[in-house]
Amino acid sequence: MKFKEFVTPIGARYFEDYEADCTYDCGQRLVLESEIIEFAQRYDPQPFHIDPLEAGHSIYGGLIASGWHTGALTMRLLVENYVSTVASLGSPGIETLRWPAPVRPGDTLAVTVEVLETRVSQSKPDRGIVRSEVRTVNQKGVQVMGLVSANFFLRRNTVG
Repeated sequence: MKFKEFVTPIGARYFEDYEADCTYDCGQRLVLESEIIEFAQRYDPQPFHIDPLEAGHSIYGGLIASGWHTGALTMRLLVENYVSTVASLGSPGIETLRWPAPVRPGDTLAVTVEVLETRVSQSKPDRGIVRSEVRTVNQKGVQVMGLVSANFFLRRNTVG
């Protein structure tokens, strides 16, 4: 895995700035118990996400974050550190998504993105497609989420 830093700031980043076979660090985030419960109460109110006492009796042996919460935390770090603020056109979807280990209160999550491939769109040559693998790990280096997806970015030389 070859780590790379972007030369171009996020506010001036275009398709050409995303390099295949490079991995980018997207920062870290501490997971708070109060956030786990608040998110789950709104979006995924299962006992092992919202009630520490009930969670202690679950197969997890304690409170864990919803996988969707882990996804939201990961997305926040991607938006803050990876996704261009001037050239992002969104994503057609996720190819794979896995939550191989639970996220617990007090975990610090770190996100990296490996660019698997880049290509210019055949149907819309003003943009490119960046296919990436996102990995979210906890402070012990255990992967808690992984996904592969594609994103569309405008090309620099086609911006008027």
